[in-house]
Amino acid sequence: MKQFLAFVIKEFHHILRDRRTMLILIGMPIVQIILFGFAISTEVKNVKTAVLAPSVDSDTRRIIDHLDASEYFEVRYRVYSMKEVEELFLRNRIDLAVIFPSDMNRMRFDSESIQLIADATDPNQAITRSSYAQGVIASAQSVIRQSGGLKLSTKLLYNPQMKSAYNFVPGVMGLILMLICAMMTSISIVREKETGTMEVLLVSPMNPLFVILSKAVPYFVLSVVNLTTILLLSVFVLHVPVAGNLGALLGVSLLFIFVSLALGLLISCIVRTQVAAMLLSGMVMMIPTIVLSGIIFPIESMPAILQAISCLIPARWYVDIVRKLMIEGVPFGYVWQETCILLAMGIALTVLTARKFNNRLD
Repeated sequence: MKQFLAFVIKEFHHILRDRRTMLILIGMPIVQIILFGFAISTEVKNVKTAVLAPSVDSDTRRIIDHLDASEYFEVRYRVYSMKEVEELFLRNRIDLAVIFPSDMNRMRFDSESIQLIADATDPNQAITRSSYAQGVIASAQSVIRQSGGLKLSTKLLYNPQMKSAYNFVPGVMGLILMLICAMMTSISIVREKETGTMEVLLVSPMNPLFVILSKAVPYFVLSVVNLTTILLLSVFVLHVPVAGNLGALLGVSLLFIFVSLALGLLISCIVRTQVAAMLLSGMVMMIPTIVLSGIIFPIESMPAILQAISCLIPARWYVDIVRKLMIEGVPFGYVWQETCILLAMGIALTVLTARKFNNRLD
């Protein structure tokens, strides 16, 4: 019994002396409960909304004010043509558009109605946003002159069939590429450290940094194979068409693979064991990727601080690009900003990895 207690006390000492282990044991549960508590929300908040009102009479103004005053919608744009509405959707500036008739009085004679246009690349969110908008507009009926009731119609863009595959395919692409590139790359290099073979590789005539990069190449190839498989399954099995430029989609995907590889290499330079690499790449990286990238939960419904943190998640920008290029079919010019952000992340991670690796050699 004394020997058992001695081993227990000894293990406690090892854990308490290891700051990384303490951070994982104590810090990670706190971070996860905060993330899941605030980010996981099915509520609709701060929906980016545009309003098209040919004649802004008093009734129309009251309805617009009701929308803007609610916590669910944020009227960002007042437009004057359907072309402007389409442009805002293509640039991902809005998630919902409210189209008013040219004359609100005609609604009494069933000749016109208020139309709601929602971005249905995420079908569940499109339905929820439209339902919330219908509720807010209906509540405005008590303060306007319409006696016959407000008439509403809904139009869903990009995914009128409401197929869920249109929503989860871009997210699955981001998760799989991140998993293969970052997690497996970090583990494979750390395995060399644990077995002691890394030192043998580093004393070879080749530059040590190239030795590290050479171990990442197989995962790059595997990721390209995975990307091809996902696209083929999406088109021929799930019937999700590539509406935009296929070459642009492949180019951005290769860039995201590069960013993920750079992240995995950085993790491999920080940790010393496979377990630590798995925990860091799996728990610390994958969970924020799922929660904060917009794959499952809308970013605009999260608190401002989590929205700011989500800007540091590479998958957030990649999923946005894939949805635009693959589902919405927009030209590459509409996603150049997100692409530049991914490129900057890749360069920054590569520089940081090189410096960390050189410091480790010194």
